[in-house]
Amino acid sequence: MAPADFPASLPLCVCLLLASGFAQAGRLLVVPMDGSHWFTMQSVVEKLIHNGHEVVAAVPEVSWQLGKSLNITVKTYSISHTIEDLNREFKYFSDTQWKTSEQSMFSAMVGSAKGFFELLFSNCRSLFNDKKLVEYLKQSSFDAVFLDPFDVCGLTVAKYLSLPSVVFARDIFCHYLEEGTQCPRPLSYVPRLLSKFSDTMTFMERVWNHITYMEERTFCPHFFKTATDIASEVLQTPVTMEDLFSQVSIWLLRTDFVLDYPAPVMPNMVYIGGINCHQGKSLSKVCYLSFST
Repeated sequence: MAPADFPASLPLCVCLLLASGFAQAGRLLVVPMDGSHWFTMQSVVEKLIHNGHEVVAAVPEVSWQLGKSLNITVKTYSISHTIEDLNREFKYFSDTQWKTSEQSMFSAMVGSAKGFFELLFSNCRSLFNDKKLVEYLKQSSFDAVFLDPFDVCGLTVAKYLSLPSVVFARDIFCHYLEEGTQCPRPLSYVPRLLSKFSDTMTFMERVWNHITYMEERTFCPHFFKTATDIASEVLQTPVTMEDLFSQVSIWLLRTDFVLDYPAPVMPNMVYIGGINCHQGKSLSKVCYLSFST
C-alpha cells in the first residue's frame, strides 16, 4: 500500500525533480550508491543545482566517486571498512560473474555478490550510528529524499525521516518493483530480470519463468537480510523489503518503455530514458566523400 500522504507528496516531488522552473527553494537529501550508479545520478544532481535547488548528499567517508567534483554540501560518516576491502570484494564479485555466466542468476550471485553487498549494506548502520549526522538530517527540513534503491539505505532514511522518496534506477533487483508499485507483471508474458527470455516465450520457457520467480521469492529475503535487519533496528519495528519499497512516492525509471517488455505502468512511474552512464556527446563533423568511376 502507498503511504497515507501519497497524494500530497506526488506533486511536490514532480515539481522538485521534473519541472525546471518551479520549487526553486527545494531542499533535497541525496542518498546515492557508489560506482556506475552514481555517474548517472550525478548528472541529475548537477541539473538540480543549476535550477537553484539546495542539495545535501550523505555519503560514507570511503568510496570510489561519491560526492566528488560537485558543488554541493556533502555530509560524510565513518565506516568500518577500507577502500581496499571494497576493491577486493568487488573484484571477487566481478570475476565470479564472468566464470559463472551460464548458471542461474541466483545461484551465481549467492556466493559472489553477498560479500560485496554486505559491505554496502553495513554503511547504513554506520550512518545511523553517527548521532550528529542523524540529528542534522532531522533538523534540516528536507522536502524529499532522492535515492538509489540498490543499497536500500536511502529507503530506510526516507522512512525514518517520514519524507517522500524518489527512486532513481534502471531496474529493481528481485520482485520489489511490481510489489512496491502494485503493478502486476504476468509471468506468462513478462520475462524475469536476466532470464534471457523474450516476451514470446514457449510453454517450457514460461514454466522456467515461473521457477525463476519462485527462486526470487526464496533468494531475495536472504540476500537483503542484512539491509532489512539494519532497517528494523533503526525503525524499531520488523521491516521487510516490501515495506520499504511500498513507501516510494516517485519511481524515475532510467529506461524507455520501447526497450522493455509490455507491462502495466502506474501513474507514479516515470520513464526518463538515459540508459548510458554519461549523456551522449554530439558526433564530430562527418566528411562525406564521393567517388567517381
